[in-house]
Amino acid sequence: MSKESGEEYVKRTQRDYTISFKLQVVSEIESGALSTHGACRKYGIQARSTVVMWLRKHGTFDWENQTPSNMPKSEAQKLLELEQEVKLLRKQKAFLEKQVERSDKKAIIFDMMINIAEKEYNIPIRKNSLPGQSTPFEKKNKKA
Repeated sequence: MSKESGEEYVKRTQRDYTISFKLQVVSEIESGALSTHGACRKYGIQARSTVVMWLRKHGTFDWENQTPSNMPKSEAQKLLELEQEVKLLRKQKAFLEKQVERSDKKAIIFDMMINIAEKEYNIPIRKNSLPGQSTPFEKKNKKA
């Protein structure tokens, strides 16, 4: 490959990529001095995806919101994010309220089924009271 502006192509292996090297490449790209393809050509990095992975891992760009994390968000952006969060919380609240109502209805239906079974078969299904728990000391005394 020919030399371009004094830069020579050097093929590298993954063992050559130290953390300081990765941070240097990331800082050059984020400063605008290089593109990802330019970094691959300049430093002999075999795949652009490698550089993109370094940018995601070590860079300052917020990939989740697609905004640089060091840039302050405007009031409109903050308001929009809060509105989206409120919508999500309202949906979650409505879903949970439906689940509570459904479980209450289930409890009422099961209670009715037990009442019917007790009347039909003339047997007590529910326990009237909880028995007291016995301790190992009480068990020994009962055996004697």
